[in-house]
Amino acid sequence: MTDHAALDELLPRRRRRTTRVGLVAGGLGTYWPQFPGLLPQLQESARYVSDRFRRMDAEVVDAGFISDAQEGAAAAERLRREDCDLIVMFLSTYLTASMVLPIAQRSGAPVLVIDLQPSEKMDHAAFDTGAWLAYCGQCPVPEMGNVFRRAGIPFRSVSGWLRQESAWRRIEQWVNAAHVRAALRHARHGLMGHLYPGMLDVSTDLTLLPTTFGSHVEVLEIDDLRVRVEKVTDDETRERMDLTRRLFTLDDSVDDADFAWGARVSVGLDRLVDDFELDTLAYYHRGLDGEQHERLGAGLILGASLLTARGIPASGEYELRTTVAQLATDVVGAGGSFCEIQALNFEDGVVEMGHDGPAHLAVSARDPLLRGLGVYHGKRGWGVSVEFDVRPGPVTLLGLGQDRDGTLVFVASEGTVVSGPLLAIGNTTSRVSFGGDPGEWVDAWSATGVGHHWSLSVGHRAADYRAAADLLGIPFRSV
Repeated sequence: MTDHAALDELLPRRRRRTTRVGLVAGGLGTYWPQFPGLLPQLQESARYVSDRFRRMDAEVVDAGFISDAQEGAAAAERLRREDCDLIVMFLSTYLTASMVLPIAQRSGAPVLVIDLQPSEKMDHAAFDTGAWLAYCGQCPVPEMGNVFRRAGIPFRSVSGWLRQESAWRRIEQWVNAAHVRAALRHARHGLMGHLYPGMLDVSTDLTLLPTTFGSHVEVLEIDDLRVRVEKVTDDETRERMDLTRRLFTLDDSVDDADFAWGARVSVGLDRLVDDFELDTLAYYHRGLDGEQHERLGAGLILGASLLTARGIPASGEYELRTTVAQLATDVVGAGGSFCEIQALNFEDGVVEMGHDGPAHLAVSARDPLLRGLGVYHGKRGWGVSVEFDVRPGPVTLLGLGQDRDGTLVFVASEGTVVSGPLLAIGNTTSRVSFGGDPGEWVDAWSATGVGHHWSLSVGHRAADYRAAADLLGIPFRSV
C-alpha cells in the first residue's frame, strides 16, 4: 500500500469544471479628482485581493475596478455571461448601492461583500481626509445590507483588514461553499438498481436534485453494468488486481476468485462512470440464488471504493442523497465516507460509526484492508469488502435530509475520532466523540431529519457546509 500522498498518482482524480469566482472592486469616482493618491492606493489593494483569490483553487473572473453606476452595470453584464458560482464585491472605500445592486441582480450568482481596510487601524495624527477614505470600506456595508434585503437578495459580508488571516479564513469558507455549489450545479448523479426494500427514508424524489441544485440524475439498470463487465478482459482484470495490491493489505480471508471478480467488476464500473459521465453513483441490487445480477451487486465494493478515492463518491443501499453529501465534502478537500451508526460505547463516551461497502481511501488511518466475507449482512451475495478506520482527529458529519414539504437540508455535526478497539468485520468503522453522552447525541442527531446515512469527512468543516447551504438556498442544521 502507498501513503495518502501517492493516491492521486495511482487513482487520478476526476477533472470537473473549475469553480468560477467573479470579482469586482470599487469606490466612488467623485473622490478621485479630490484626492489624487486615493485611487492608486485602492487599486493596489484590489490587486492584492485578486491575487489572494487566485490562490484558492478557483478560476477568478476579474471584472476590474468600478467608479460609478454605469461601470457597475457593465461589470454585471460581463459576470452574467461568465456564469460564476460566486460573485465577490470588494468595497475598497465608500460607494453607492446603485453601483452594486445591478451586479447582484443580473449576475445570476450569490454575492459576497468584502471590505478590507489597509491595516489594523488608522494613524489618526497623520491622516487627512484622503487617507481616511481608504479605511472607509465598512461605511457602505449597512447600506448594501438594507438594499439587498429590500431587493430580496441574500446578504453576506466579511469585514476586516487587508492582510488579516482570520478574515481571509472566513472568505475562504465562502469559496469552499462555491466549490460545493459548482459541483452540485453541474453534477450527474448515477442511480443504479433499486431501493433497499423498506428503507423509506432513503427514497428521494428525483426531481428535487435538478430543481434544488441544477444536478442531473441518470437512472441506470444493473444491466448497464453487466454488459460492460462482460467486455472486461483477463489482462485488464489482472492489472486491476495488481493496483489493488498496491493500495490494500489483503487479508488471508480473501478468496482469489472473489478478488478477481471484484477487480473485473471494478473495471466495468469505471467504464460505466465514463460512458455516462457520472460524478456520483448510488446503487443496490438484491438478486437471487447466485445469479449474475446478484454477483454484480455483491462485487461492487472494491470498484466503488476506488471511484470514491478518485473523487467520484459511491454509496450502497441506493443512497442518492448521501452521495450528494459525499460530493460536497470531497470537493472541499475533506474526503467523505459512507456512514451510519453502528454502536455506542458509554464507557468511553463514543459513537461507533461506519458502514460496509465503499470507503474513501484518503481518510484511512492505516493501510486499508481487503477482507473476504462469506455473507454481507442484510444483503444478498458474498465477496470482498473494505475495512479501515478514519484517522484520529477532528471530523465533521454531513448528511442531506429531506423535510415533509420536500425541502432538502444540510445537517452537520463536528466531533473527534479517537483510538480504541474496533470490529474486524469488513466495515469502515470509527470511534467518534462528540464531547458528551453518546445517547444524547444520537437523539439530537436523529431529531434533525438527517436519515439513515451520511458522509464522514475529516476536519472541522461545519462552517464550510453552513456557507454552502446558504449559497445553495437550503436550510442548515447542526448538532
